Amino acid sequence: MRLMLQRMQSVWLLLAAIFAILTIKFSFYSGNIEVPGQPVSFQYLTASFSIWILIVTIVLVCIAGIDIFLYKNRKLQGRLAILGIVFSLLNIFLYLKEIHRFVENQGSHTITSIFVFVIPVLFFLAWRGIYRDQKLVKSLDRLR
Repeated sequence: MRLMLQRMQSVWLLLAAIFAILTIKFSFYSGNIEVPGQPVSFQYLTASFSIWILIVTIVLVCIAGIDIFLYKNRKLQGRLAILGIVFSLLNIFLYLKEIHRFVENQGSHTITSIFVFVIPVLFFLAWRGIYRDQKLVKSLDRLR
């Protein structure tokens, strides 16, 4: 099986997987968090902060990784790219929901929070490239 990195959508999918992996280590938000019965502590909100965010992030990495190798089945590849967009939007929702656990006005978004917002854009760019490939193949089939 040959990796098709000359196709732009494969590059977009690879970047989406890399950015999803980076969100496990780098923070989305940092600030003070209050846990009942314990003193206020400073924490970073990463993908490993919540089990649900971690699961969705791992699913995103798997979708992007599998989608790269489905270049021969463009229809399935396009569907997985759309599924990746949905899961990345769910991931953003879960991150924004977790911010409410932090103490108000004592936290801030970090510069690496951009990674989370770039992932759906990369999946969209991959889907657009897959769609263009489908149109090209259909037009070439008509010429035969």
